[in-house]
Amino acid sequence: MLGLSLAVPVVGAGLILLLRRNPNAREAASLVTAGALFAIVLRVYAAVSEGGRPSLVLAEPIPGLPLALEAEPLGVLFALIASFLWIVTTMYSIGYMRGHHEKNQTRFYLFFAFAIASVMGVAFAGNLFTLFVFYEVLSLTTFPLVTHAGTEKAKRAGRVYLGILFTTSIALQLLAIVWTYAITGTLDFQDGGILNGEAAGAVVPILLGLYVFGIGKAAVMPFHRWLPAAMVAPTPVSALLHAVAVVKAGVFAVLKVTVYVFGIDFLGAEGASVWLMWVAAATIILGSLVAFTKDNLKARLAYSTVSQLSYVVLGAMLANSWGVIGSGMHIAMHAFGKITLFFCAGAIMVAAHKSEVSQLGGLGRRMPVTFAAFFIGTLSIVGLPPTGGSWSKWFLGVGSLEAGQVGLVAVLMVSSLLSLAYLMEIPLKGFFGKADGQAGGHGGHADHGSADAHDDHGHAPAILRWSMAAIVTTSVACVILFVYPEPFYRLMSMVAGP
Repeated sequence: MLGLSLAVPVVGAGLILLLRRNPNAREAASLVTAGALFAIVLRVYAAVSEGGRPSLVLAEPIPGLPLALEAEPLGVLFALIASFLWIVTTMYSIGYMRGHHEKNQTRFYLFFAFAIASVMGVAFAGNLFTLFVFYEVLSLTTFPLVTHAGTEKAKRAGRVYLGILFTTSIALQLLAIVWTYAITGTLDFQDGGILNGEAAGAVVPILLGLYVFGIGKAAVMPFHRWLPAAMVAPTPVSALLHAVAVVKAGVFAVLKVTVYVFGIDFLGAEGASVWLMWVAAATIILGSLVAFTKDNLKARLAYSTVSQLSYVVLGAMLANSWGVIGSGMHIAMHAFGKITLFFCAGAIMVAAHKSEVSQLGGLGRRMPVTFAAFFIGTLSIVGLPPTGGSWSKWFLGVGSLEAGQVGLVAVLMVSSLLSLAYLMEIPLKGFFGKADGQAGGHGGHADHGSADAHDDHGHAPAILRWSMAAIVTTSVACVILFVYPEPFYRLMSMVAGP
């Protein structure tokens, strides 16, 4: 199953390329491949939830440093999220890419599949060497997606994207990995951490800092600029970056290194992570404040992501069981909430040609399902019932108190209030704001097809219902995860230990 988790997306990419002249068959191949991958990950989940640790050595390019896969609870959580959301994002992309008349659609689906294969490698990495290799491959496979438009602005964003991610990973992360190997003689992930008992003193906070800042996909300030720059990409790519793959690979890697390289008991005893708690806290608040200043909807959501990612980093740096549980659960809850918000932003762009928050007055009355879904996604990001985001925020708060960091509880509360203010403005403006006389672009029932903007193509309304199905799926999932968070909670309880 572990080998298939890598092979199936690659085979799917081949099918997408072969079927490029038949869009319906091409997209069917993408959906079937995504469904097959999710079924594979469910099999792995079943094994791990029963206490198993399936493993597979792919190759050993360097003696003693194999490319190896191992399924453990944290990796399974990430793989479940990514594989399921690949299905939903493909559904959304069918409507968006055709409805927006995007060029190079085959290339989009092709590299999306390659990116998901890379994500599976990151999720199931059995050691730091494997994690680093697939982390870099993920950067390369998502570059064509970021530069999809082919404009000078897109190319410039791509240069920023690769420049920051490669610089941080090579100059900082690789240095940390080599240093870890020099200290311990191994790069294998291990319960309790491989550095526990092997490192002490100032080395520990310095090494931890190299990992946190070196994993640039986590977007901890000041290494966050690549994320808003990448918003020039089509909305499905933004969804991939923010919810399915890239940023989640970053914060997942930070959490995995914290648990299996350092060990939470070791970090807690050393107090080595306290300074990084406050770096994460600063990113949380500053990201929210910058989001306030953005009128462009995708830019506002991008800085919201910068803020929300550091919740995961903060939970890891708390170095206690509740913090780790909250951190892992926030990976899941933020994924479903934020992908819903980006899906809605894309639907607004396609159906109404609106991209600025100031242009949304009254649009919710024309697109009630889209704006209702945005409202639900907002509740989850803020951390309010009845949405799943309330659980991760709760556990992070409990972890902060257990660590004796009352100030961090205040940070979490202030950040939630800021998120409420800059996100809730969108549905409130949409439902209760005054229309500017042109909201909705081409008029009426935008949600029933999300597509009055393309009525000149008879198939457009039916095609764009795929996007609406995706929006409804993820927004409903936000509520289901409040009622039934058990699978993710169980996995993270296994990670955190007794």
